Amino acid sequence: MFAVAAAAVVAAMILALVRAFAGPSLYDRVLAGNSFGTKTVLLIGLMGFLTGRPDFLDIAILYALINFAATVAILRFFSYRGGDEEEMQDPEPSAEPAAGKEAS
Repeated sequence: MFAVAAAAVVAAMILALVRAFAGPSLYDRVLAGNSFGTKTVLLIGLMGFLTGRPDFLDIAILYALINFAATVAILRFFSYRGGDEEEMQDPEPSAEPAAGKEAS
């Protein structure tokens, strides 16, 4: 039964890779990569159960943390890379008074 589940997870991983390479936008590719990582965690857990090695669960949890951190880092990198440079920098206070207000 678990061997069938492992085969289904591998098939889902292949579909996620297809979406990652064919995704029309960056966010589709990142989502497919995150989905592939999640399915990898499932596969590691299943393989640990099939081989009778419960320490694979620790490896799966560590991989899940790395997958989450990498997804957040990639999304932050591309959100700042695609934006306007002036939006990324902190605005400096202007030395001139605002329009319509007179200095007293």
